[in-house]
Amino acid sequence: MKNEPLILDGNQVASNIKEVLKDRVNQLLEKGVTPCLATILVGDDPASETYVRMKGNACKRLGIDSKRVVLEASTSTEELINVIQDLNNDPSVHGILLQHPVPHHIDERAAFEAISIEKDVDGVTMLGFAQNAFDQAAFPSCTPAAILAIMDEYKLPMEGKHAVVVGRSPILGKPVSLMLLNRNATVTICHSRTQNLDQLVSQGDIVVAAVGKPNFIQGDWIKPGAVIMDAGYNEGNIGDCDYEACYERASAITPVPGGVGPVTIATLLKHTVDAAEKIAVK
Repeated sequence: MKNEPLILDGNQVASNIKEVLKDRVNQLLEKGVTPCLATILVGDDPASETYVRMKGNACKRLGIDSKRVVLEASTSTEELINVIQDLNNDPSVHGILLQHPVPHHIDERAAFEAISIEKDVDGVTMLGFAQNAFDQAAFPSCTPAAILAIMDEYKLPMEGKHAVVVGRSPILGKPVSLMLLNRNATVTICHSRTQNLDQLVSQGDIVVAAVGKPNFIQGDWIKPGAVIMDAGYNEGNIGDCDYEACYERASAITPVPGGVGPVTIATLLKHTVDAAEKIAVK
């Protein structure tokens, strides 16, 4: 009889992170420093509005200031960059988050690059990516960092394991691959042009689903005993893995919702507090 897989409770991991942050925030407040995260929302995408509101509420509960900047969908790249530069120059702001995606006419990469590396708490700049590649990033991308935080919390080994990452986005698939590599995993990166994807996934001791397609990873692709980290979040609270089918073969799996998502937000708050502490000691 097969043992039931371990369900990796992201809500609990996030709660543990935030419990530690409470003391750190209080210490900063005693020094007259209030950690502040600025969130920029361009346009009126409902999902993005929800994400920004969730992040703002999470800040409030911890005593972190949340500065919300909402811009019209018609905002130009130049106008957006000017707003980012103003936040860079605002000493009361410690972290800047530009909510993805932005309207199509905006050069998103140029906007990301305008964020000061000291305030790039979401790990979206090319410099932040390069620092992450060398295992030197103060603020690695939040979702990849959340994935590793969950694995660390549950003492799931990475060293020597074969990790298969499905997805290659610059803020998820690529950085998590480098972070796993830095932890001595052997990493295979798959994407939309990968051939024989099911065969490659079936070799993974660790499978990171980061493709943005609901129920994309099938249960019969999964190596028995694999650890599944589902970073997908699709309409209807559905992950990138067929949860029920993958559950049958996994040794550990993140649910959706309640897996990687809550830890991503907790990581963003942690990075904001980290940034504020650097200012406080200057």
